[in-house]
Amino acid sequence: MSKRCFPSKPDVLYERYHDEEWGKLNLDSNYLYEMLVLESFQSGLSWATILHKRENFRKDFANWNYEKVAKFTQSDIDQLMNDTGIVRNKMKINAAINNAHALLKLEEKYGSFSNFLNQFIPNPIINHPKDFSELPSQDENSQRIAKALKKEGFKFVGPVTIYSFLEAIGLINDHFDWCEWKY
Repeated sequence: MSKRCFPSKPDVLYERYHDEEWGKLNLDSNYLYEMLVLESFQSGLSWATILHKRENFRKDFANWNYEKVAKFTQSDIDQLMNDTGIVRNKMKINAAINNAHALLKLEEKYGSFSNFLNQFIPNPIINHPKDFSELPSQDENSQRIAKALKKEGFKFVGPVTIYSFLEAIGLINDHFDWCEWKY
């Protein structure tokens, strides 16, 4: 039996995400945008809910091409609000479009989203939590990055969302040491 970080057996999508993505460094610009959007939509919901809607999000958000998303119109927003395959929250949808605009400006300023992030975390942080009580919901890095992103015009990027984002993209690895997918 495989040893994973979570105590009960979740569904296949959750297992695949845990095993193949979570905590694994991926600084591809489209992936960073995808994870930022998904983490912001997850706020207040379970990650499993978001994973099960991920393919619909991918389709609706132009395969995570933020240059295309930045050009979304009110008609596009109306279509998104009518799509039961995603989380239909107008503030979060507007934030995803806003963040595509902000990301384009950020790239002009820093060259890439990863360059921006690496000024805060130049190398992945590998934590060694012993149990769930040692897993923070935020840290100093996520607080600083959230504040900087807000200053750059991003929305729905509080320190808790950003901490989860940093875990998702592998700048923070919070797998338990005994987890088979730690490294």
